[in-house]
Amino acid sequence: MHLETDTTRCVASGQCALSAPAVFDQEDDDDKVIVLDAAPTLAEHSRTRQAAALCPAGAIHVHGD
Repeated sequence: MHLETDTTRCVASGQCALSAPAVFDQEDDDDKVIVLDAAPTLAEHSRTRQAAALCPAGAIHVHGD
């Protein structure tokens, strides 16, 4: 699994950080998504996919398994 985020689309809803806190966080200045782990462990895959699905702006893209 590999992750990409588009901070220009991010609306800072925080769903990613709530769904997968080991993988995502929010910047201090504007609350935009930041990736803490661009290649999460297998244990984090389900939460990471859920975070991408819950993103209201579609700013998170998951590639691979």
